[in-house]
Amino acid sequence: MKKRVTAPQAKAFSVHLLTASGSFLAFLSLVAASELRWPAMFWWLGLALLVDGIDGPIARKLQVKEVLPNWSGDMLDNVIDYVTYVLIPAFALYQRGFMGEGLSFLSAAIIVISSAVYYADTGMKTRENFFRGFPVVWNMVVFTLFVAEPGEWVSFGVVLICAIFTFLPVNFLHPVRVIRLRTLNLTVFFIWCGLGAIALLQNMHADQWIKIGVAVSSVYLFFVGAIMQLFPRLGATNS
Repeated sequence: MKKRVTAPQAKAFSVHLLTASGSFLAFLSLVAASELRWPAMFWWLGLALLVDGIDGPIARKLQVKEVLPNWSGDMLDNVIDYVTYVLIPAFALYQRGFMGEGLSFLSAAIIVISSAVYYADTGMKTRENFFRGFPVVWNMVVFTLFVAEPGEWVSFGVVLICAIFTFLPVNFLHPVRVIRLRTLNLTVFFIWCGLGAIALLQNMHADQWIKIGVAVSSVYLFFVGAIMQLFPRLGATNS
């Protein structure tokens, strides 16, 4: 006789379905990229990023791991993250070709290989919930390059630096889960998101102040984790 599905199990499984919806958003973004519809591609990736941001807190609140121990939300999350954070941005960078065919192809290869190795690292998080090494958020990096348009060699340099930092013991920010300076970091992150949305509404032909704002906020989010690593009392409370 089969066991009846309980209400907590149904709720827990619905969280897995929410996470899995990111795969369909990834498919839609891939279709848009193949058709060179860059704003649409990034809108779909943005929705996937939103799903990735909310499913974890919901899963912890509903104790999904305890209710459905045979289903791995972490595995599901990693599979979808590799597609949305790595594979599609790499494809878009190659498809756009603004670094020239050779550098675009090389950049895509660097991105997908270095990121695959990173996902095999079981120690990618610190006690403070920083990422150890660049957390392969290529969706944000490629979006910044699309908006800022810094030139082919600067763009290639950015890809190379990010790939190198993937394997260095340098902290990178998780803007939600890192407690220190969380208000400031979240503010900068939302500024980046807001400026990015404006760039998308401008069909990726952003005004100069948008380009500068996206670039500056990206640099802050890239380096603030390392700065907080150098100064471990920065933003700490006495409690």
